[in-house]
Amino acid sequence: MKLTMEQLVNYSKQYGFVYQGSEIYGGLANSWDYGPVGVALKQNLKDAWWKAFISQNKYNVGLDSGIIIHSDAWVASGHVGGFQDPMLDCKLCKSRHRADKLIESQTKGKIDADGWSIEKMQDYIQQNKLKCPVCGGFDYTEIRFFNLMFKTHIGVLEEQKNEVYLRPETAQGIFLDYKNVQRTSRKKVPFGIGQIGKAFRNEITPGNFIFRVREFEQMELEFFCKPGTELGWFDYWREFSINFLYSLGIQKESLKLYDHPKEKLSFYSNGTTDILFRYPWGYDELWGIASRTDYDLKRHQERSGENLEYFDPESEEKYIPYVIEPSLGVERLFLAVLSDCLVEELVPATDDMRTLLKIDKRLAPFTVAVLPLVKKYHQEKTDSVYEELLKHFRATYDDTGNIGKRYRRQDAIGTPYCVTIDNQTLEDDTVTVRFRDSMEQDRVKLDELVAFLEREYKS
Repeated sequence: MKLTMEQLVNYSKQYGFVYQGSEIYGGLANSWDYGPVGVALKQNLKDAWWKAFISQNKYNVGLDSGIIIHSDAWVASGHVGGFQDPMLDCKLCKSRHRADKLIESQTKGKIDADGWSIEKMQDYIQQNKLKCPVCGGFDYTEIRFFNLMFKTHIGVLEEQKNEVYLRPETAQGIFLDYKNVQRTSRKKVPFGIGQIGKAFRNEITPGNFIFRVREFEQMELEFFCKPGTELGWFDYWREFSINFLYSLGIQKESLKLYDHPKEKLSFYSNGTTDILFRYPWGYDELWGIASRTDYDLKRHQERSGENLEYFDPESEEKYIPYVIEPSLGVERLFLAVLSDCLVEELVPATDDMRTLLKIDKRLAPFTVAVLPLVKKYHQEKTDSVYEELLKHFRATYDDTGNIGKRYRRQDAIGTPYCVTIDNQTLEDDTVTVRFRDSMEQDRVKLDELVAFLEREYKS
């Protein structure tokens, strides 16, 4: 049985995945902190992406660019003038809405207003009398555009302060460093630059838990290729990306592809596909793959005056590379994994239900839990086993409650193996190893435990 959104939120707080930000002060709207278990899962997701796209990929190299970059970069990229959403307010309850999303939600997805003019959206809302989803009223302000970037200032003295922006995406940092990376890594086109980092968007209507937030992490690749080859590479990275999701254990029936029709493409794109995931509220965007042509590098070349052409040693020609961009949000992948893997199931031969995070072993926050059967008698031996396993695995320790409750807690956070120290351990140096999914148990010698768990982990 799949869980509802409300159950997912409650589960995330109960087991230390996600907490409300600034909770002791009453909470900060749309701000989330990741607890001990959540930060471990988040890191494992980022490690898996980095391994597949960077460290074990022959085409790509990594980068960590700044959160604050020169404000001219955002002018060149079009973010200062064009990175904005259509906003309107309900005069009755003061709630704020994105006009295009209001139309989409009120028509249950039958109408996609993305890209509509303000006039067209205004007319549609008026003619169809779309009511406020919060209070049910029908009294809105005029639609106006709202820039999504967070502004800040740098400089010590007030009169010398310069206005800058927190980055709304990591991509532009890659474009600014493209020439340096190409020179120092000696990569030849085609090649890619990837990074994982924070981005910030002043969303009008954030929501659905961690799905749409103002502070988030992106895992982005900008892949540079020769003009004329971009659509082949677009297909390659689209296939690569969805296969990566399958490799994490996400079910095929939970995913589908949405190819943007030509009339809906961004002006700089000649191909865009969204990988949609079946979240508790329905299919929504998990991953975007776009062919961005040479738009970004050309704009930065024009604005900065820096020559960003690439000299192709094979054809002996110069050109601005085209770019393919697979862009994935860490939080959206985090939520997708929880949505897909968290189940309530009946324990065989009983009437008991257990919460089980049936997650891929590589992604589990902890690989193994070490448990003393009775703390009073088994603590000392448990400590030595725990310290040894910490050298080899992501291990955790739990001595609170009876052994059955501790097994259930580890099931709920996805720990594949539990190692229990009991009276027999003190007699013959063997331990009980319990398997998460089957709940079966094996007796293993302590001097063979690490090798046993390594074999099981790799199987």
